[in-house]
Amino acid sequence: MSETAVPILMYHAVASAPNDATRVLSVAPEAFAEQMALLGDRGFTPVTTAELAEHWRSGGPLPERPVLITFDDGYEGVHRHCLPVLTEHGFRASLFVSTAWIKGAHDNGAAPDAMLDWEQVRRLADAGVEIGGHSHAHPQLDQLTDDELWSEVLRCKEIIADELGSRPVSFAYPYGYSSRRVRRTVRAAGFAQSLAVGNGLARRRQGPYALERVTVRRTTSIEEFERLVEGRAIARNFARDRALTKGYAMVRRARQVRKALRSRV
Repeated sequence: MSETAVPILMYHAVASAPNDATRVLSVAPEAFAEQMALLGDRGFTPVTTAELAEHWRSGGPLPERPVLITFDDGYEGVHRHCLPVLTEHGFRASLFVSTAWIKGAHDNGAAPDAMLDWEQVRRLADAGVEIGGHSHAHPQLDQLTDDELWSEVLRCKEIIADELGSRPVSFAYPYGYSSRRVRRTVRAAGFAQSLAVGNGLARRRQGPYALERVTVRRTTSIEEFERLVEGRAIARNFARDRALTKGYAMVRRARQVRKALRSRV
């Protein structure tokens, strides 16, 4: 029997008038509603990140056509625009928050656009949205020292636990980047699974700490969205993204080497 491939959709801001910093990776509220309606019409059943990972660990049941709806960072539109649509369809979702960007006691003032506050995060959790970690201040985790990396991951987890009263079990890497060291740290901090980007369908063989997602953008038409969730032409749709990601990964590795050499001087 062939391995089940699951589309994990990655959203960021959902807004009518996003700013320049979030525009490319934002989605219009009307487009999000249309996309969710398509999932319902095509018989998809959204599950959370924790539910998918537990299924692949234990072999427990999943619906026939599982899909994941995930949001990164913690933009205010997830509560304003997305929650009513998710509730209308009875859809589950996962939200990964950068805790320094959520309005409140831990806010560092560096958020790129209008963000959720902790009361809104709690309302989303009460509505069945899984709340996961996305680091504290959204750095490139693989560029940090060991101490900085541990602080970013653990601080994020502890703040979420304090604010919501329950520990998050899922994590998403800022910018989608990770390394073996980052994945080990995320696991050591107590997260049971984590999401990358990859722009491919998620499969069990990727392992629980490197599950791939597909990016939904403002320019994603409903026809392209249908191809993404059906697993058609994904490689062609994201060929440019993969090339850029590979090139940037080489640049980041070179930076790490230079940083290591300077530390020895």
